[in-house]
This record gives sequence, C-alpha cells and structure tokens, in this order.
Amino acid sequence: MNFAALTLGLFERRNWATVAAVPLLAAAVWMPGLTLQRSVFSYIVTFDITQSMDVEDVSLGAAPISRLNFARAVMRDSLERLPCGSKIGWSVFTGQSTLLLLPPIEVCSNYDALLASLDSIDGQMRWTNWSRIAEGGVYSAVRTAQSVGHDTAVIFFTDGQEAPPVLPSDERVHDIARGQVKGWLIGVGGDQPAVIPRTDENGNRIGYWRAEDVLQVPPQRGASVSVESHEELSELRGQYLASVAKRIGFEYRRIGVPEDAVGAVLDVRLAHREFVLTDLNWLPAAVALLLLTWRFLPERWAARRRVSQLRSRV
Repeated sequence: MNFAALTLGLFERRNWATVAAVPLLAAAVWMPGLTLQRSVFSYIVTFDITQSMDVEDVSLGAAPISRLNFARAVMRDSLERLPCGSKIGWSVFTGQSTLLLLPPIEVCSNYDALLASLDSIDGQMRWTNWSRIAEGGVYSAVRTAQSVGHDTAVIFFTDGQEAPPVLPSDERVHDIARGQVKGWLIGVGGDQPAVIPRTDENGNRIGYWRAEDVLQVPPQRGASVSVESHEELSELRGQYLASVAKRIGFEYRRIGVPEDAVGAVLDVRLAHREFVLTDLNWLPAAVALLLLTWRFLPERWAARRRVSQLRSRV
C-alpha cells in the first residue's frame, strides 16, 4: 500500500469529525442550562469587628495582617470553592448583637458583588467598643440565620475576647437549642498576648489600649494562686470558643491558613440538596475540542500510527 495514499485516505475518513464538531459547538453556545439536584450551602458569615480583631498577629504569606483582614481573605478564597447555587450573606458583630449587611445571595451570579461588599467590611462599621460574644453575639447570629431560611448555617469569625471580661461563673449563652442552627465558630489570632490597637470614632489609630483603660478580671475568692489580669492584651481564646461551640451544637476550628476555613465552609454536614440551574455547555464544547484535536493531528504522526497498527495485524 502506498504511504501517501494511506495518509490521504486516513484524513478523508477523519473529515466527519469536523462536521460533527459544528453542531456540538453550536450546542455549547446556545444550549440552555438544566435544572439538576445538587448539594449546596447557605451561610450567614459574621465577622467580629471589635478592636481586638485589629491585632496583627496572623500572616498571609510572609506579611503580618490583622485578624479581621485575615478572616476576610479566608472568605474571599472560600467563595471560589463554593458550588453554584450556594448562597452567602455578610453580617458584623460588636457589642451584644450582629448586624445583617447582606442577606444570602447566590455566589456565582453575584460573585463580584460579594467580593466588593466583603472588601468594605472593616472597623469603621463598629458602633460600640464592648463585646459579649457568647451572651449576645452568637445568639444574635443564630436568630438572623433562622430569619432568612431554615437551611442557613452560621460561620462566626472571632478571637473570642469578651470586653468587659466574662467571669467563669458568668459564662452563659442565651437559650439556643442545640442543633437549632448549625455552624462554625472560627478562631482567629495568635497564642501570645499582643497589644490591641486603639482607634477613634472615624477608624483612625490613636495608640494602644492600656491596662488602666479597660476593665480587668478581679481576683477570684479562694484562689490558691493570684493571676494578674491583662485584658489590654489579646490572644486567641480558643478553649473558651470551643466550650461555647459545644454548648450550642456548633463546631470550633482554629485557622492558621485559608485552607483550614475552606474545609469548614465545604463541610458536607452543612450542605443541603436543592434543584439548581446548572450550566452544562462545557460538555459539548469538550467533545468538539477532542474531535477537532483528533481531526487535525499532524499528518506524519497519524500516518505512522496507522502503519504501525497495520503492521501489528500482520
């Protein structure tokens, strides 16, 4: 058999791939989405914006950043991982309550809006300098989640520092039934006590909090060892947050890198099934690409492969 004739015949037989690719490419452009049932997530993400969250004792890459900025970066990364059909809303916490900034909206069709609104969350939104995380903040976040949908879970970013400090005998959470709303308490911060930046009403930094500026934990009666209080300093109160989470049926996780929080956001226990309009245009486009790639393989390579196959049959 003539080599040139073999090659010509091979490519003539492959012309059908070009014809077949045309309707596939047309389908990739005009095919409507299909409504399919899939696992999605719905969250109210609450950021603690009290002044201790301005402490720069965490890092992203090699650069130290504030706890609040780190939490925002973590959610920016997590948004990319959520499946289409999932919904995210933002809220902020200070004092004894949370403020809903944005109710949960679908992540894929509103991705740019979610990023823009996330970037605007900072300490200038703070309306008071005290905080009651367990007694009010988590309770308020749960109530907000209940009001927007029964499948809505809570993700609460905080360092766990109460101001004024909560005595061990005072640690309590409002009447939140375990399992009423699912969620995560996400701990942000370092292990070593660090000074807390002090800002004015306009968000301008004016120094650091001093011991005489804040309420301290009074000496406990009957304590064998007197421990000096330093509430002007801040570190991650992880053990405290874990105990709060356990009482309300949440999970607790400390994050050191963004991937730690991504695992919590994509926790299958917090997913639910919904019918979602799903874009499958990539399927016919992928098949068309494979056909065209095969159709226009280098002539010499295709011919050699064909000859090799013929020889192997002899």
